[in-house]
Amino acid sequence: MTFLIAPSILSADFARLGEEVRAVASAGADLIHFDVMDNHYVPNLTVGPLVCAALRPHVKLPLDVHLMVKPVDSLIPEFAKAGAAIISFHPEASDHVDRTIALIREQGCKVGLVLNPATPLSCLDHTLEKLDMVLLMSVNPGFGGQKFIASVLPKIAEARKRIAATGKDIWLEVDGGIKTENIAEVARAGADTFVAGSAIFGSKDYAGTIRAMRERIA
Repeated sequence: MTFLIAPSILSADFARLGEEVRAVASAGADLIHFDVMDNHYVPNLTVGPLVCAALRPHVKLPLDVHLMVKPVDSLIPEFAKAGAAIISFHPEASDHVDRTIALIREQGCKVGLVLNPATPLSCLDHTLEKLDMVLLMSVNPGFGGQKFIASVLPKIAEARKRIAATGKDIWLEVDGGIKTENIAEVARAGADTFVAGSAIFGSKDYAGTIRAMRERIA
């Protein structure tokens, strides 16, 4: 299994965002996780397509855009145009999940479906084979720096079984409270892609933190 580290810019210094993204790229990140919150679907307001487009020239890594917005469809073409490589959305934010998946695919992006801690895996029953990524939230979305919800671990394991049964190369990403201390446990449960915000951007040595994470999951 290939493991991917995706630093979340939610915890970066927004006054130095281009510099911060270049720094984690140089430190060994695989993706840049881009959290979009609308103060409607989630209780916070972050960044939009203009910031995504502004960051795009600063980094060659794929931009992993996580849309925590409702309604979601109108923003998808905007983020595709802004340089997103992967666009993930929450089923609760879409009136027609299948249509939203098709829309992301039409824009030339990879598709992810995001399940909150209390959102059941049954949401994958008719969608999984159409996805490139399943993103399981291990905190309730809206704020960075939250504590990992350990009860999500069995859900990660079950999602891994579902993905394996398809025979397809579908990433299993986990977002929320990921730190050097718990990343191995999350990997053992079946995750292959790890979003880490404060654990990386809150450290003094980005490369050292990413290296330590890789050592724990090796």
